[in-house]
Amino acid sequence: MRRATESARAQLLAADWNRKSVITTLVSDVATAYFSLLELDMELAIAKDTLGTREESLRLIRIQQQGGVATRLDVRQAEQLVYTASESIFNALRQIEQTENQISLLLGRNPGSITRTRLLTEQPIAPEVPAGLPAILLERRPDIQAAEQNLVSANANIGVAKAAYFPQITLTGGFGYQSAALSSLFSSATRTWLFVPQLTQSIFQGGRIVSGVELAEARQRSALAQYEKAIQSGFRDVSDALVQYQRVREIRGQRELLVTALQDRKRLAYVRYRGGVDTMLNALNSDQDLFVAELRLAQARRDELLSVVLLYKALGGGWQ
Repeated sequence: MRRATESARAQLLAADWNRKSVITTLVSDVATAYFSLLELDMELAIAKDTLGTREESLRLIRIQQQGGVATRLDVRQAEQLVYTASESIFNALRQIEQTENQISLLLGRNPGSITRTRLLTEQPIAPEVPAGLPAILLERRPDIQAAEQNLVSANANIGVAKAAYFPQITLTGGFGYQSAALSSLFSSATRTWLFVPQLTQSIFQGGRIVSGVELAEARQRSALAQYEKAIQSGFRDVSDALVQYQRVREIRGQRELLVTALQDRKRLAYVRYRGGVDTMLNALNSDQDLFVAELRLAQARRDELLSVVLLYKALGGGWQ
C-alpha cells in the first residue's frame, strides 16, 4: 500500500514537472520567435529605405552618365547596390512569413499573420537582471526537481544531498552580469565542472532495502549521478545565459556607435563626390557599409532581448 502511494505521488510529481517544463519551453520559444519577427520587420524597413535611396542615386548617376560626368562602371556599381537591396526585401519577406507560421504553430493556430504591438526599436529596454540572484532559484528547474525525487525514491537524505552537491552562491554580480562565484565553478578553457561535493555525512539512509543490497546501491549511485549532472547542467545554462546577456549588450553598444559613424561617413562621401573631390566608388562603398551595419545593429537589438529569454529558461521560469 505504501509503495503504491509513493508510486502514485511520484507519477503526479512527474506530470507536474513535465507540465512546467512544457510551459517554460513554450513561453521562451514564442518570445524568441516573436522578437525574431520584429527584427525581420526592422530588416525589411531598412532594406526598403535603402532601396529608395539607392534608386534615387542610380537615377542621378544615369543622368550624369548622359552628361559625360559618370562612367558606365559607376552605373553598374549603383545597379549592383539596387539589386542587393531589392533581394534583401524579398528575403526578409520570406523569413517574416515563415516566422509568422512558426508562431502560429506554437500557439496552436492556423498559419497566418501575427499582430505586432510595437516595433523592435520601440520595445522596452531589455529588463535589467538584478545583482545577487540566489542559486536556490535553480531548484525550480524541472530537471533538478525530477533528479531530487529520484534521490528520495532511492532512500536519500535530500537535505544532505543539497548541502553536498548544490553550490549555495549568488549567480549575478554588478550590472546583473555573471558573478565571480558562478564563473569559478567552471574551468575557463574547457568549461569543466570544478565544484567538489562537500560531504560531511552519509547521503543514503539505511533500511527499506527489499531486494538485493547490490541492486539498491547501484540504483542509489545512478540517482546521485543524475542529480549531480542536473545541477551541473543548470548552473552551466545560467552561466552561458549570463555571458550572453553581458556580451550582446556590449556588442549592441558598439554597433550603435558604428552606425552613427557610418551615417556621417556616407553623408561626407556623397558631399565630396558631388563636389568633385572624391570618387563614386567611395560613396557607394559607404552606402553598402552602412546598410550592413544597420542590419547587424537590428540583430544585436534582437539578441539583447533574446538573452533575457535564454536566462528566463535557464532559471526555470525567470527570477521572480
